Amino acid sequence: MAICGPFRAIVRIAAMALAFAGATSGHAADTIEGSLVKAYQNNPQLNAQRASVRATDESVPQALSGYRPRVSLNASVAEQYLDSLSVTPTATGSSNLALAGFNTTRSFGGTLNQTFFNGFQTANRTRSAESNVSSAREGLRVLEQTVLLAAATIYMDYLRDSAIVEVQRSNVRVLEQTLKQTQDRFNVGEVTRTDVAQSQAQLAAGQTQQTTAESNLVTTRANFRRIIGSEPAAPAPGSPVDRFLPSTLPTAVETGLLENPNVTAAMFGIDVAFLNVKVNEGALFPTLQGVLSISQAYDTTLTLRRSLTGSVGAQLTVPVYQGGSEYALIRQSKETLAQQRLNLDQVRDQTRATVVQAWGQLQAAKAQVASAQSQVSASETALNGVREEARVGQRTTLDVLNAQQALVNARVAMVTAQHDRVVASYSVLAAIGRLSPAVLGLATVIYDPSVHYHQVRDAWGGVRIPDGH
Repeated sequence: MAICGPFRAIVRIAAMALAFAGATSGHAADTIEGSLVKAYQNNPQLNAQRASVRATDESVPQALSGYRPRVSLNASVAEQYLDSLSVTPTATGSSNLALAGFNTTRSFGGTLNQTFFNGFQTANRTRSAESNVSSAREGLRVLEQTVLLAAATIYMDYLRDSAIVEVQRSNVRVLEQTLKQTQDRFNVGEVTRTDVAQSQAQLAAGQTQQTTAESNLVTTRANFRRIIGSEPAAPAPGSPVDRFLPSTLPTAVETGLLENPNVTAAMFGIDVAFLNVKVNEGALFPTLQGVLSISQAYDTTLTLRRSLTGSVGAQLTVPVYQGGSEYALIRQSKETLAQQRLNLDQVRDQTRATVVQAWGQLQAAKAQVASAQSQVSASETALNGVREEARVGQRTTLDVLNAQQALVNARVAMVTAQHDRVVASYSVLAAIGRLSPAVLGLATVIYDPSVHYHQVRDAWGGVRIPDGH
């Protein structure tokens, strides 16, 4: 009873297809790098986050508007009825003047207000808005890393599941041949009906494993389409990204605490909270404004046909007490600042733990690959030995079936270990904050959020966004 040559050849081919350390080749859409490019360009969640960052950019010109004048125009028209009697004293007595009739009054004018001082609120609001923009950019980096890691993971998932399907299909073909051979031997009296039943049971189990593997592959294909945006087409092997990783765990932890976007976003969050305290404290300062107004009116009365008025002046407002809400806001913003500082400590601790965990998984994955390769080699040797012993009657059909299943399991374990090896390297790169198209050298135009920011920062007006809509 022997494992057939075609089975071993197909299993070896499937294993070689998952030799992730090999060089990548083929069209960009069929490589892990090409899939990462597609996800980076087309993932709807990532594009939505980019739009969110662009929306956050508009908070800066909103804050800067506090430095700029405010101009308003007004016009009015009204129909009025006047019935009056005025008495004017004279040298001989008095004279009466009666006026009655309808009159249409018209007026138009404009007002210009310019704030000269408001307790530095405009400056602090601007700085707070700029910190919010920086925090939003770090949030975008977080999502970019999440999408790229998900893309790399699903790419390797598809390679793994495809190889497992081929292994299980090959196993079913061998088990079908084994059952036929066992039945032939039963017909000539070399084995018993028990051996035939064992072969049938093993074949049924192999068919179940094949069905499960095919179902897993269908699910993976759907997730591949969801994350990357296209159907997988003959994907090439993927390789680890160890060349971009620090050489030691302490260096990786230090890098993560400095470059992980979750940490930098939390640091900007402290800046925003601190500046909000200053903005709220500005409400206690006086406000100085300049006001310029001009108005032209016609027919305001039956006797006054036209009048032009204008004024220019300054207005100083000194807040004394507004019910205590301004003090409550200051206290509230200080508590928020303390919360953000504690949140930074929490994010740093979480980042440190994530880096250590990812690093440990990478080292374990490397060891598992070597162990799985040894397991496959030993399982092949054991199967060959059991096969030869079965020929001379020292082993049963069940022994051969068990040895064959052990080899299949070893092949699946090796495929899984090679998958985990690559995914773990990408996970470490994401944990330290360096999983980006620039670091990976992906052939794509890198999205630069500062372009839109500079397009809108100093805009004084307009309703069109920079892309023309």
